[in-house]
Amino acid sequence: MAIPLLEYKPSSQNQRVPGYEIPNENTPRPYRIENCAENSDVQELIWAAYRQVFSEHEILKFFRQDNLESQVKNRAITVRDFIRGLAKSEAFRTLVIETNSNYRLVEIALKRFLGRAPYNKDEEIAWSIKIATAGWDGFVDALIDSEEYLTNFGENIVPYQRRRYKDRPFNLVTPRYGNYWRDKLEDARYIEGDIKNFLALANSINIRTVTYTPVNLANIKIPDTSRETVPQGIPVSINSSANFPVR
Repeated sequence: MAIPLLEYKPSSQNQRVPGYEIPNENTPRPYRIENCAENSDVQELIWAAYRQVFSEHEILKFFRQDNLESQVKNRAITVRDFIRGLAKSEAFRTLVIETNSNYRLVEIALKRFLGRAPYNKDEEIAWSIKIATAGWDGFVDALIDSEEYLTNFGENIVPYQRRRYKDRPFNLVTPRYGNYWRDKLEDARYIEGDIKNFLALANSINIRTVTYTPVNLANIKIPDTSRETVPQGIPVSINSSANFPVR
C-alpha cells in the first residue's frame, strides 16, 4: 500500500498570486507545440525542454534522447510526455539523480517541472517521502500528472519559471549537484593535501634571490669577421632570364 502524500500548508509566494508586471526581458517565453509551423520551431521547443529539464545550455550528443525527439516531432507524443521521458531517462539519472539527496531532488524537480521553488520545508519532506516510497519514476508521474502542472502548462507547453522578480532564473542557479557533492568532489581532487594549507605550503618554499653580476663593456673584445680573401668563381647574374634562358 502506497503512503499518501503528507499534507502541508503552502506559503504565500509570487507564483500563487496573479501577476501584473509589464512584460520585459525577464518575462519567460512559453514554447507551445501549436505554434510550431516549421521543423526549426519544433527544434527550438526541444532545446527549450532540454534547458529546462537538464539545466544545461549545452547538451552532449551522448545524452540526447533521439527516440523521444522523433516522437515529439511527429506529434506522436505530447510535450508533457516528452518532459516525462526526459525526466525518466538514463541521462537524467546519471547527471542529476545519482549526485543529489532526496531533498535536493525535490527542490530541482519543483523548479524544473512545476516552475516554482518549494513552498517550505514541509513540502520538501512530503515529496522526499514520495521519492523514498514510490521511487523517482513515481515521483515524476505525481508531479507531471498533478493538477498544478496541467493548470499551468497543460499538454503542449514546455514548463518554465512562472514568476521572477529578481536574481537569475532557476535553470542558471540550480546546478546538477548540490554543495555536498561538490565538496566531495573537491576533497577527492586534492588527495595529496588539504587546500586550506596552501598558504603554509607557499611560505615553506625557499625562494632564492637572483643576483646580477655587473659587466664592463670595455673588457668585451669583438672578433674581426672581415674576409681577407676574395671569393673565386664565375659571377652569377641576378637576372633570372640570364641564368635560365627562355626557349
